[in-house]
Amino acid sequence: MSWLVTGGAGYIGAHVVRAFQAQGIDTVVVDDLSSGRKGFLPEGAPFVQGTILDGALLEDAMRRHGVRGVVHLAGFKYAGVSVQRPLHTYRQNVTGTTTLLGAMEASGVDRIVFSSSAAVYGTPDVDLVTEATPKHPESPYGESKLIGEWLLADQGRAAGLRHTSLRYFNVVGSGTDEVFDPSPHNLFPLVFDALLEGRTPRINGGDYPTPDGTCVRDYIHVADLADAHVAAARRLDAGEPLEPVYNLGSGDGVSVGEIMREVAKVTGIDFEPEVGPRREGDPARIVASGELAARDLDWRMRHSLAEMVESAWSARRAASVD
Repeated sequence: MSWLVTGGAGYIGAHVVRAFQAQGIDTVVVDDLSSGRKGFLPEGAPFVQGTILDGALLEDAMRRHGVRGVVHLAGFKYAGVSVQRPLHTYRQNVTGTTTLLGAMEASGVDRIVFSSSAAVYGTPDVDLVTEATPKHPESPYGESKLIGEWLLADQGRAAGLRHTSLRYFNVVGSGTDEVFDPSPHNLFPLVFDALLEGRTPRINGGDYPTPDGTCVRDYIHVADLADAHVAAARRLDAGEPLEPVYNLGSGDGVSVGEIMREVAKVTGIDFEPEVGPRREGDPARIVASGELAARDLDWRMRHSLAEMVESAWSARRAASVD
């Protein structure tokens, strides 16, 4: 019996697969490799190349590999781009999730851990976001993730699906040099790419009402995030109660300026980032409470900011060598 990880060849997904393996839980990965990389997968991990829009493929994978539960990470994850590509976003994230749930029901698979997002909150007007903070998504991506949560809840009521959704904040770092964040939109890869190419990194806005004038965000290490998925899966396997959603946040933000200073320290490259204008809609601060996840999923920040930067930089440099 195994757990199916959709999107398991991605940056986060590959860490989740490794976390399951470390706990002695078998996995099978379904990924269309549109953004994932087969080389991110650990040796011996069963892999099925295909899209979550293919219900027959999903049913076959579940039956052939004796799947008992699903970690659903596959989807289109770029919030900014989703504004220009709403139909693609909804097809991947809503139709894809609906197709997956249908395949699960047909295959008798009744438990799922869903990859949700802080984007469901939009621009919160509170200093500390909790699971009860009103949801006001501001992009098709954020809307699609909230709809995904609704789909799980509805299927739970209708068919007894056991489920929980994990709302990610800013995921960084690496648990192994074999996996790095290749996103063309995330802060760490953008900064590292600039430094490796001899360019000065650029940040957006230096006049926010924060201690150093830059945005404050909630950064969490990808390995901690992956462990939370295993903890949630274990509780579902044991029939133990779970909340429908959990914030995976630190409760204590870090500014973009602090990130830049730590990057300079870790890389040994002395630089002052270029400061561009604010991006429209960027709030000064988004920080989340992780109290519920700490109670139920053994969630805690096991990595310092320095360790987040050091591990991400090490993995990115290893990728450059390859």
